Amino acid sequence: MIVADAKPFNEIEQMLSGCKKVYVVGCGSCVTICHTGGEKQVTELAAKIRLASKLKGKPVEVVEGSVLRQCEWEFIEETKNVVEDCDAVLSIACGIGVQYMAERFPNARVFPGLNTTFMGAPTEQGVFWERCAGCGDCIISTTGGLCPVSRCAKSLLNGPCGGSQNGNCEVSEETPCVWNQIYDRLDAQQLLSTMENIVPPKDWRTGAENHPRKMVLEHLVMK
Repeated sequence: MIVADAKPFNEIEQMLSGCKKVYVVGCGSCVTICHTGGEKQVTELAAKIRLASKLKGKPVEVVEGSVLRQCEWEFIEETKNVVEDCDAVLSIACGIGVQYMAERFPNARVFPGLNTTFMGAPTEQGVFWERCAGCGDCIISTTGGLCPVSRCAKSLLNGPCGGSQNGNCEVSEETPCVWNQIYDRLDAQQLLSTMENIVPPKDWRTGAENHPRKMVLEHLVMK
């Protein structure tokens, strides 16, 4: 899932400067799971905006809302009347949701309330780790189901680098060395010999560097 973190409140205040009526809208998908853009966070952020603006003597009317997915037209369509009645939209969805709101309502001022960080998964309550870099050329079939592109600080395709200590990355002691994990996984699967195969340099044009990317499902496209 896409993981995002809340923007500093002073940055949000600056974006909303001069606005008298703001629509704070959350998303019921990824950012709800990572506790940054769900209905609870909409309520908390709306209350914070009201209080801060009141203390400054410039009260802001805040409308609260949430949709199942801001990244799909049919779900954000239901916000049309509210958006048109407000000075600005503060979207606490991922960057995709914010852009979709801005595309659907081009006359509205749409601001991001979150910083989109990575694609990851919860490893324990309240802790999320990056698991996929969206490189467009998945190789985890040869690395025991573990991604060295996103989970190695150096994105090594042929590891380990030799700098890890006690199973942890030399770049960050809090980060497990994924190549150590790959070794253990392949050893348990009796597939250590696959590490002897040299992976050629990666074609990074399949990844985020070659943007914007596009995928077309031919069987769903209207001819």
